[in-house]
Amino acid sequence: MSRIVAVAPVLPSHSSAQSDITAELVRAIGLDDPALRTERAVFERMHASAGIRTRHTVLPIESYADLGGFDATNRVWLDAGADLGERAVRAALADAGLEPADVDHFFFTSVTGAAAPSIDAVLAGRLGFRRDLKRIPSFGLGCVAGAAGLARAHDYLAGYPEDVAVVLAVELCSLTLQRADRSIANAVATGLFGDGAAAAVVVGDAWVPPARASTRSAVHTPPPATVPRIVDTLSSLYPDSEGVLGFELGGTGFRIVLTAEVAGAIDANFAADVDALLGGNGLVRRDVSTWVAHAGGPRVLEAFAHTLDLPDDALDTAWESLRETGNLSSASVLHVLARTPAQPAGAIGLLFALGPGVTSEIVLLRWDAVPPADAEPGAPA
Repeated sequence: MSRIVAVAPVLPSHSSAQSDITAELVRAIGLDDPALRTERAVFERMHASAGIRTRHTVLPIESYADLGGFDATNRVWLDAGADLGERAVRAALADAGLEPADVDHFFFTSVTGAAAPSIDAVLAGRLGFRRDLKRIPSFGLGCVAGAAGLARAHDYLAGYPEDVAVVLAVELCSLTLQRADRSIANAVATGLFGDGAAAAVVVGDAWVPPARASTRSAVHTPPPATVPRIVDTLSSLYPDSEGVLGFELGGTGFRIVLTAEVAGAIDANFAADVDALLGGNGLVRRDVSTWVAHAGGPRVLEAFAHTLDLPDDALDTAWESLRETGNLSSASVLHVLARTPAQPAGAIGLLFALGPGVTSEIVLLRWDAVPPADAEPGAPA
């Protein structure tokens, strides 16, 4: 098993009320034309029903009327995304009492821009990672990638239990704005997605904290008494669902694919996957006290709660994240995890997300007491 010893969520400095974003995008998309009053009413209704108060954007909201072409937006993604990612990684490492040279494996994900070399390579030099750093940049997993990143870090650390992995998700969803797209899908997406990043530090069971970690300049003061341990994971690719969710890439960049079938895919598949993962570890749903859900939107959260028959307050942390930041794609579930209070030792949690494919990723967590700094590797706390 591996341990998540730090999670650092970060947001761009530009924050706007949902109503202000809606008004600005009405102008940017050209829906202020009186001849388009019906389309404008639908657009405004979709934004209002998203249940979001504020969202953060990498650029001032008035900039989105004239973003330029894909070349320009992708350059912003690379430059501003690297800056945001650097903030997240530095904060997570500081919180864990570690330095860049301590990192062995770097898992990076984003679905809102593309470059080779990717942002993780840029950050490796900027942060001072070692030359023998193992990197895995990923594209295409979308909203599920934050959970998948934790799961793949866990897989890696099973083979290298003395190592340190960093998972970084950077999503600048605002840069994918399609100003000529007046579809319902674009109305939903422009009212739902926000910009943000998050980094998590995951360590193997045999990892020994460096002596300086005892003097960590942590965000947590004092350090938490418990941390979540990854017990097991489950990946599931739903059949015949390729056209349900995702992006189509073209000359203007990323055009959203978003259908009403997302909730149906959850209803048809997700509960059985949860029960399979829990059952394989001798657990049932009532053993889970903490549910860390990707804040994908009202319908997604309602579908999760319905299919799992959860108590009314089970997903409150995800709803709170959605209201305050919107859907941050792959970074979303890491933001929800960062908001989740430390649980008592022995508490069981499930972290999960859904993404293009349609695919789900479920991570079984157990909160364990933090072992003393001088404990033997793998020793109980």
